[in-house]
Amino acid sequence: MFRKILIANRGEIALRVLRACRDLGVPAVVAYSEVDRDSLAVRLADEAVCIGPAQPARSYTNIPAIISAALVTGCDALHPGYGFLAENSYLAEICGQVGVTFIGPKADVIDKMGNKASARALMREAGVPLLPGTQGVVQTLGDARSEARKIGYPIMIKAAAGGGGRGMRIARDEADLVRLVPLAQAEAMSAFGSGDVYLERFLERPRHVEVQVIGDLHGHLYAIGERDCSLQRRHQKLIEEAPAPNLSRKVRENLLRAAVKGAKAAGYTSAGTLEFLLDQDGHFYFMEMNTRIQVEHPVTELTAGDLDLVAWQIRIAAGEKLELDSRALETTGHAIEVRITSEDATRDFQPGVGVVKTWIAPGGPGIRVDSHLYSGYAVPPNYDSLLGKIIAHGKDRAEAIARLDRALAETVIEGVPSTIAFHRQILADDRFRRGEVHTGFLAEHFERMEAGDTH
Repeated sequence: MFRKILIANRGEIALRVLRACRDLGVPAVVAYSEVDRDSLAVRLADEAVCIGPAQPARSYTNIPAIISAALVTGCDALHPGYGFLAENSYLAEICGQVGVTFIGPKADVIDKMGNKASARALMREAGVPLLPGTQGVVQTLGDARSEARKIGYPIMIKAAAGGGGRGMRIARDEADLVRLVPLAQAEAMSAFGSGDVYLERFLERPRHVEVQVIGDLHGHLYAIGERDCSLQRRHQKLIEEAPAPNLSRKVRENLLRAAVKGAKAAGYTSAGTLEFLLDQDGHFYFMEMNTRIQVEHPVTELTAGDLDLVAWQIRIAAGEKLELDSRALETTGHAIEVRITSEDATRDFQPGVGVVKTWIAPGGPGIRVDSHLYSGYAVPPNYDSLLGKIIAHGKDRAEAIARLDRALAETVIEGVPSTIAFHRQILADDRFRRGEVHTGFLAEHFERMEAGDTH
């Protein structure tokens, strides 16, 4: 096991990794920016080191500062959490050069799977289902027009180097394509430093279903169930659940089998996620792979017998064998997670910052809270608006929904806006309760609310 681990992140994920280190008996150092000096992770850390000012480019994404922090504090491993540098192959490579173990997959695997065009090519070779699309990136508008005619409209234009909805556009005809390809390329270049885009068929009202995989350095690789992440706003996930509702046993088995096949083809180690789109006929198609721990990993942990994915990331990086029997791979019950953000859903999710005057977390049977909040905490304006996650587990989906609604009713956050009321509204939606979810669900929900349809 490692001597000491540097946690190169902030917020709830820094605290989550810190707790996993504590459970494993490994001292941890939290790297923090100046504005996070009073954060809960820093307060609870065995040791903490400031790596720069509030701006991420000068702290949390500043590789020299992070590497220096690891070396100065005597760390022999680094956990990147999610976001920031979690999928940065250069950081993984530099870690190896200075004798610090990067807790995650190898740099070349991050590169292969981080570029969506190359990931698609690898999955195609492995026999994992793909949506019709280009073999690689499109270089010119002429190429785009020619390829789109073969694929068939509507077409999704996607950035090869990134995600989160940036560099993505939907073209419903050739005029749209000609207008939108340059816009997608420019946005991709601004966001990811690469203007490469590729094309694939656009599915109407698909479900977004992802599979949690985990593999060690000794050839063991497993799929630990699937999650439904269809409830999204502007390609950002808001509610996730496991297992995916209304999924037949045959589709589930085929989905998990395809994920393992794809992860093995990539030579994947550590915890990661393969994301798929699922059409209304039950056909699924590989979309991308996230080579890190996901925000929504708790729903998998709760349905997999409290399997600690973060602790296993650390144990795998330290060389331990991951040998799970069939019972560990059988999920039990149902779990749903909501992301609580400091946004006002009644004002188009306008973010807000300030001091949290009151924070009362929920509890009771089946409730888990992953949050870095405390009363008196100042929410900074420099980072994403995530305040925490509330997760409910029950014997079935109905019980998980009931417990989650009860937990949200108990939760108090005063001083900054929150999305608690919005999430309760979604939980009360009859269509959600029936599991009739898809990626356009929230847009349709708001349309129904504006029309006065509360069912």
